[in-house]
Amino acid sequence: MNVRINVWVLFGAVSIAFHLWLIFSGLVPNLVSRPLHMALALPWVLLAGYRGTPSGKLARYSGIVLLVLAAASCLWVAWQHDVLSDQYGYLANSGQVAVACVLLLAVVEMARRAIGWPLPLVAVLALLYGLFGQAIPGEFGHPGTPLNSFLGTLTIAEGGLWGKLTGVSVSIVAIFVIFGAVLNAGEAGQGFMNLATRAAGGLRGGAAKVAIVSSALFGSISGSASANVASTGTVTLPAMRKLGYPPALAGAVEAVASSGGQIMPPLMGAGAFVMVELTGISYTQIMAAASLPALLYFFAVWTGINGFCRRYDLKPIARDQLPDTWQVAITAGFFVVPFTTLLVGMFVFGRTPQYAACWAIGIGALLLLFNHHLTFDLGNFCNRLAGVCVQAGEQIATIAAIILCASIIVGVLGITGLGVKMTSAILSLSGGQLLPALALTALACLILGMEVPTTAAYVICVSVAGPALTELGMPLLTTHLFVFWFALLSTITPPVCGAVFIAAGMVGENWLKVAGFAMTLGVGLYLIPVTMISHPALLTVANTPVTSIAFAVLIAAGLSAISHAITSTGHWGFRTGLLVVGSFLLFI
Repeated sequence: MNVRINVWVLFGAVSIAFHLWLIFSGLVPNLVSRPLHMALALPWVLLAGYRGTPSGKLARYSGIVLLVLAAASCLWVAWQHDVLSDQYGYLANSGQVAVACVLLLAVVEMARRAIGWPLPLVAVLALLYGLFGQAIPGEFGHPGTPLNSFLGTLTIAEGGLWGKLTGVSVSIVAIFVIFGAVLNAGEAGQGFMNLATRAAGGLRGGAAKVAIVSSALFGSISGSASANVASTGTVTLPAMRKLGYPPALAGAVEAVASSGGQIMPPLMGAGAFVMVELTGISYTQIMAAASLPALLYFFAVWTGINGFCRRYDLKPIARDQLPDTWQVAITAGFFVVPFTTLLVGMFVFGRTPQYAACWAIGIGALLLLFNHHLTFDLGNFCNRLAGVCVQAGEQIATIAAIILCASIIVGVLGITGLGVKMTSAILSLSGGQLLPALALTALACLILGMEVPTTAAYVICVSVAGPALTELGMPLLTTHLFVFWFALLSTITPPVCGAVFIAAGMVGENWLKVAGFAMTLGVGLYLIPVTMISHPALLTVANTPVTSIAFAVLIAAGLSAISHAITSTGHWGFRTGLLVVGSFLLFI
């Protein structure tokens, strides 16, 4: 391992140590922990040379300068937190204004380098609106906010960069990113694949069903449909192609399965924890409410694959290529044991998710000492730990860049009152009716999600449309789950569909063909959020298990009928009848 990599291993180790220390250190002021979180993220994003991206001298040197200035600004905020707390979001002098400008510039540039222009551009437009919106005539103007107050609220108070969203990134998301990095560094990934292959590989269309199971397991941890495709797809896509799957169908299966990982409890990527902070509803309630819809989604995909099996005569994986029971049992233990530790910590000992995750991280780290033959390997353990440090450090930084940038937008919505005005506009355009408001919200989620990560799209959309939907009578949790699901639409829906693009590239097929199959297989993504509203009991399984399961069976029958109608090759009259019956069952 060369010196350059050692530096990043060290950075990652410091980041991991800091975020674990926060869990056990008691109450650390937000104006200390959150600026330090940003400071630790800065090198990973601004020193682009490490990440392998093309960067000329200008990008490299500007990154170094901005890193120094922004890191100093973050450390200054943490050092002066007592004084700044007494200023109530008002900058006292020109030096503080300069610090605020550096912080905002750094956050926008971090997001641009991490995920591209769309989200930073929205943040810049939000800042311009906050600064000059008083010049806009009519309802969508605002009275204006003094510059020192506007910038101060965003940068030295807990209403902007250091608000609730960043708090989630610091105290919860970072911990589960570390947990995921520990699992990925060991044999857990192979365990996911072996278990899925053994469970589903021998069935008709087995390779596709392996992709469903493995992506559901892995995607809940990764929190990114694109990352899920890129990781599990390296195994599932060649397997499907080898068995004669059409390239477009193989890519669509992986894209759809990987997208579903983000709605799959227990982790749901970062979304569940952001939802906890925004709603005040407990993590266990959210996890329970999200469970049946997620299972219905994967059931619909499974049914769609059965339909395509009949159309393309898709074969199962040969029995001699399935992993043996002992191999499955050994490798599955590498993720079952840490997951069990996590769940026992939360539900038996009553610990917080992040506290229980620390236990699971410790167990997972110990398992890195062993390979899939249960052989002790200290040398490989050191390499794995180095990989954990690098992967966790970079992923924490990328998520921090996204969350901090989204925090600017949410902060401006609150300061200027634009969020309330947009809520009023949705109510007005919908005529006070729920269905048009839902359609407008879904459209907003699709447009915003085209180039904005799912969590950021969810946060922004729910900040604007959420109050309108709740005012029209939707329960708070239903509103948030509805918006979160529709924020996923863009992963498989043209014109911009990230998971489809990656899968299409991996199978060498036209992305529009892949998207067509993906939208057919992923029909549940479009329909299930609406069934949450037509059948509210679907989300109350913790309180009304019998009723909830009964409605889930009814919805499953409807999804099965619709999926069969659009994937099979039967007579058009019969398929039309299935569509009608399925729609009736979904919305009865």
